Amino acid sequence: MIKAIFFDIDGTLVSFETHRIPPSARNAIKGLQQKGIKIFVATGRHTSAINNLEDIRFDGYISINGGYCTVENNKCIYKNHIPKSDIEALVDFQKKNPFPCLIMEEEEMFINYHNRDVDHMLKMLDFPKIKVRALRESLHSDVLQVVSFFTEDREKDIMAILPGCESTRWYPLFTDIIPQGSHKGVGMDKILAYYNILPDETMAFGDGGNDMTMLRQAGTGIAMGNAEDKVKAIADYVTDTVDAHGIYKALKNFGVL
Repeated sequence: MIKAIFFDIDGTLVSFETHRIPPSARNAIKGLQQKGIKIFVATGRHTSAINNLEDIRFDGYISINGGYCTVENNKCIYKNHIPKSDIEALVDFQKKNPFPCLIMEEEEMFINYHNRDVDHMLKMLDFPKIKVRALRESLHSDVLQVVSFFTEDREKDIMAILPGCESTRWYPLFTDIIPQGSHKGVGMDKILAYYNILPDETMAFGDGGNDMTMLRQAGTGIAMGNAEDKVKAIADYVTDTVDAHGIYKALKNFGVL
């Protein structure tokens, strides 16, 4: 029996085209709640940037790609930060090889500078305005994630200076740099342990590379029709796109609704 379902936000619950949750998905979530099934968000977004879920109430949030997990009343049950030595290496590397970095701390986030790629991302995700501050300010706090704007051909060289981190890319223009071993699957484990739910009693929906650990972890991992091919390849089931009612169709297919 399904007791919990985890949803990625962008491209899964929320359309890239409309920046809204389709009515079919809203109705599906309402139906799940009426059945007593717990629903959770699992996103790469910072909690302050979760601005597109309207009035839907969730039982918990896996944010920052598993680096920060909260349950009822915003109670934090897990957080993980990037090693200070890696942040120092990144700041030093940027002196000669600059690229935009969106720094996510526990309470807030900031970016070192904007370029065309950053502006494209902000528009695509309908992201809130971000403060601009010097990257060196990240040396004075715990950094949970760095959204870094470089393409895949540069990834190997840049990640070589960050041994305590890994890259989880879900869009060509940027990647989410997170602590080694920190991902949505870990966040899912923390949530399930808190509520005493088994992985076999779960479903998860996603579309990006950063959703793959979560889809593997769930009893049933579902890739959206708009998902990357590598995500579809590891999923238990591929549904329709977010705009074509993929969430509702999958839940009906498995008899959860």
